[in-house]
This record gives sequence, structure tokens and C-alpha cells, in this order.
Amino acid sequence: MLISLVTETFYPDINGVATTLSQLHAALIAAGHRVQVVCPRAATSRELRDGIEVAGFALPFYPAVRLGLPASRQLLKSWQQNRPDLVHVATEGPLGFSALRMAHRLGIAVTSSLHTNFHTYMRHYRMGWLAVPAIRYLRWFHNRTALTFIPTDQQASELGGMGFDRLTVLGRGVDTRLFNPKRRDERLRAHWVHLSEVKPLGEPLVALHVGRLAAEKNLDLLIESFNAMRAARPDLVAVVVGDGPERARLARALPWVIFAGMQRGELLARHYASADLFVFPSKSETFGNVVLEAMASGLSCISFNYAAGCRLIRHGINGYLADCDDEAGFVKIARARAIDGVGLTGAKAHETAASFDWSLITKKFEQYLYEVVATHAASTWSQPKAVPGELANRGKPGG
Repeated sequence: MLISLVTETFYPDINGVATTLSQLHAALIAAGHRVQVVCPRAATSRELRDGIEVAGFALPFYPAVRLGLPASRQLLKSWQQNRPDLVHVATEGPLGFSALRMAHRLGIAVTSSLHTNFHTYMRHYRMGWLAVPAIRYLRWFHNRTALTFIPTDQQASELGGMGFDRLTVLGRGVDTRLFNPKRRDERLRAHWVHLSEVKPLGEPLVALHVGRLAAEKNLDLLIESFNAMRAARPDLVAVVVGDGPERARLARALPWVIFAGMQRGELLARHYASADLFVFPSKSETFGNVVLEAMASGLSCISFNYAAGCRLIRHGINGYLADCDDEAGFVKIARARAIDGVGLTGAKAHETAASFDWSLITKKFEQYLYEVVATHAASTWSQPKAVPGELANRGKPGG
């Protein structure tokens, strides 16, 4: 098949969406498909074997995030000359909107993914009044595609209750060859201890947070949790990996914490595996790939019972969960782990993550695309908007 993948973010961007799409892109090509990537030009040059880069702009409140400008004419010309079998729209910005319009205009099968809870982000940027219009737009957008891929049954239930149709649960995977406990680096741990200027009584306990340092990530709770852990265990070492608009504020609030900046590839894997405990207070994720990466690296994770935490963690067995409305409980768990350690939960976490191999997920994705293309081809001879019951119900609660 010729598949056009339309996204506002792609490698070398560092975020969960770009990571997921890069895996799907590589797997489809390896399976013999041709994949055209349509995305905004990045600040860092990227090499696309088959792609279209369009003009874009940075969000004023978050310069690291770019959106593509509408590209209807460019897409129309490209797709008229070399018609895709399917268009997959991964983001709902101006570029995604124009791709959806052109796919419908040309009668091309189109699927989508919902990777970001934009409606929940609004309140973090003093735009809470936009939450309801955002939901309406997202519902309209995704209900005009044959399938919308989402990462968890929990999200399927929530979005189904809001009127989203044809939801298909497609999990997330992890590269266990990259993220695994064998990446543990004792020299890196010793370096962290040196920077922290602490004198551990025994083996140091290293708490880690990895992620985009932005308002929607519930970073005030990270501050509270790290400080509570430090108060309970003065020799605690804490490391933050990532960057974003909230980094300076976070560093001022946590002057004793090591800020390692953005890390990629093997260096990132070493940072994960060299820690002991992963602290993840976000409640705005659609999934949270970093939780799966941390678990694959052998870390015990503290998370809310939401998204990846809900899907992956069994409290007290391979990690620790707090109820979504219990931030005090989250801090209590973090403090207890600082005092008592993590036991065997990290090893159990690694065992859990080992079963989430990307190859299984990408094969499912490929099969869904085949089904959509076949259904679309059949519907052109009968009812253009009809969707088979099997596809229509897949991923819905009870479906």
C-alpha cells in the first residue's frame, strides 16, 4: 500500500507522539509498504525518504511545539499525481485539518489517531473556556475518519461517552533492546551522588522523572513529592531528564535536584536504568510512553491510576498507584518508597514491559489499515459512508 502519514510532529522531535509514529513508520516500511510522511519543517533538519515538509509555526506559549500550516493545495497536487491507498492523520492541527478535507475530496480512505488530550491542556494555559469547543472540534474531526486509534480501554470508555465513534484501541510498545536493566551505569550513579553532595549510608536511592517540563504535566506535585522524599531520606538523589518552558521554575523550586536536560537513545536508556524509582505525576496523558520505558528499564514506577499506569501497573507488585483524585496519596506513596525502598517491584516491572513489544502492535496497526482500505473500496460500490459492524464497534466499551 501507499500510505500518507500526516503529523505535526515527527523524528527528530522528542515526545511520545513522534516516538510512536516513528515506530509505526519504520514497521510499515519494513513490511513493504510505501509511506509518505507529511509534516512541518523542523528546527533540526530531518531526512525523509518519501515526504512532504510544509510551513509551520511555533506555539507562542510553548516554542518547542510546532504546528503545520494548512497545505490543501500541496496535498491535493501530490495526491492527484500519486494517489495514496490510505491517509492516516495523527494530529488535529491546521495541517491535519487540511489533510482530512483533501482526503475526503479525493475519496481516499482516512484513519486518525488521538495522541493528545488538548481539551485537558486548556486549563493549564488559562484557556479553560476553550475546553468545550476543543472537545466539539476533536469529536467532529475524528468522527469523519473510518477509525480513530487510541491507546487504552479507559480512554475508549471516556471518549465513547462523549460521542466519539469508531474507536479502536491500539496499545503502545517499547524497544526492549534499548530500554532494559543492562544499561545500568554505576559510574553515572556515582556521578549523580557526587553532584548531589550527599553521603549515602549504603546503596543510594535514585528517583527519576523523565518528560516534557510543561504546565500540563502536574509539576507542582513532582516538586511536592521530591521534597517529601528528601525530607524522609536526606541522602536521596533525584534526577530530572527533559526540557520545556517550566524547567527554570522547577530548578528554582528543587535546587538540590540534578537536571540532566534532554537525552536520546542509549544515553536516555542509561539514565533510566541507572535510577531505582520513577516518579510520574502527570494526569494529562493519553498514554505516557515514559512509564513503559521506565518499567522496561527495571524501575518501580509511582503513577496515578490513569493511562499507562492503569494499563500496566499492579499496585505493590510491579509499581505503585494513587487514585486520580488523591494527590496527597501520591505524595504519601512517594515518601514511603523513599523510606522503605522498592523491593522487587522493579524486576516485576521489567517482566511486565517485556511483553509490550512494538512488533505485535505494529502488525495490528497494519492489519487495521488493510481492513479500512478493503472496506472503503467495497463501499464505493454501495454506501460510501457505511462502516462494517466489526470495525464500528471495535474498541468501544463492550465491543
